[in-house]
Parts: sequence; C-alpha cells; structure tokens
Amino acid sequence: MTKEFIKHLFPRVVLKDNLKISYTLCLGGLSFVALFVLTVTGILLMFYYQPEKSAAYNSILFIEENIFLGKYMRDLHKFATHAYLILVFGHTLRVILTGAYKFRTYNWMIGMILLFLSIFEAYTGYLLPMDQLALWATQTGMELFRSVPFGDVIRNILVPDNVGESMTLLRFYVLHIVVIPAITFVLIMLHFYRIRKDRGILPYL
Repeated sequence: MTKEFIKHLFPRVVLKDNLKISYTLCLGGLSFVALFVLTVTGILLMFYYQPEKSAAYNSILFIEENIFLGKYMRDLHKFATHAYLILVFGHTLRVILTGAYKFRTYNWMIGMILLFLSIFEAYTGYLLPMDQLALWATQTGMELFRSVPFGDVIRNILVPDNVGESMTLLRFYVLHIVVIPAITFVLIMLHFYRIRKDRGILPYL
C-alpha cells in the first residue's frame, strides 16, 4: 500500500489531457497539498505551544509576537485548515454529482470517513488557543453532542472535567496532533491505493 501511495504522488507518466484545468480543479490532490501544509505548520507550532490551561493562550501570543514568522505560520495554519475543509467538501460533492461513488463503493466509504475526520480534526484544534471564542464554540459543540445517539458517552470521553479544563485540553491536543492525523494519513494511503487498483479514468497508472 505504501508503494502504491508513493507511486500515486509521483507517477511515472501523466497523460497530457489530465494536465488540463477542468471544472474539478484536481480537488483531491489540492486537498492533500492543504493537508501537507497543515502538517508542516502544525509541527512548527508544536515547538512553542503549551497544552496547559494556564499557558495555552499565552503561548499563542508568544508565537505571534516573539517568534520569527510566528504570526505568519499560525495564520497559514488557519488558512490551510479552511482550504482543506472546503476542498474536501468540494471533492465529496463532485463525487456525488458525477455519480462516481456508484462504481467505487469501498473508496467512497473511505472518503466519507476522511470527510468526518477533517471536520473532527478542525473541531479539536479550535479549542487549543483557549480564547473566549474557542471556549464558547467548543462548549456549544459539546452540547450538540447530547442530541445524537450515544452523545453523552462521546461527550464524557472528550470532556472528562469541563471545557477549558486541563484534562479536556490535553485530550483535544492529543486527538488533534496524534490520533486523528495518524488515522487520516493511513486512510489517505488506502484511498490512493484503491484509486490505483480500481484504475477508473486513469488507465496509465
């Protein structure tokens, strides 16, 4: 699977017609580029961010005010987040409108899981700055969980104390930088592998 993933990123040949800009704008590929930017900027921010209740907000201020290109790096991370969500939604919508999901059911399921993970990844990252907007938005999201089946169970796992408290912040941080990214990259590798295996519109792969 890893070998096919690398081959998909660096194909040995590309058809000339596939290099033309179409209405789809290579939404899947652009989504991966946005995810790569998120990964790089996220790793750089990790060097200075402190996932502690009393230090998280001040560490964000320190990054923006005292670190060379710190504010640029954080803004780029936020912009890439918005871009990633829009591109993944656009890619999913294209698959629906073109009916491509009918012929690649297995890959369609993987794509839907990736869509959910992208939303959940953005949600877990929203709390990390620990400002008022982050606290209230996360609190609202946690209350919405109560309206879905097993919502109270999910909420208790994510929020063992209260939104903004130490254990909750730490769990969101671990989910945001380790658990969700790891699952996402494994599924993306599987997604690309299935694209190559199914061939589809890319017979030269």
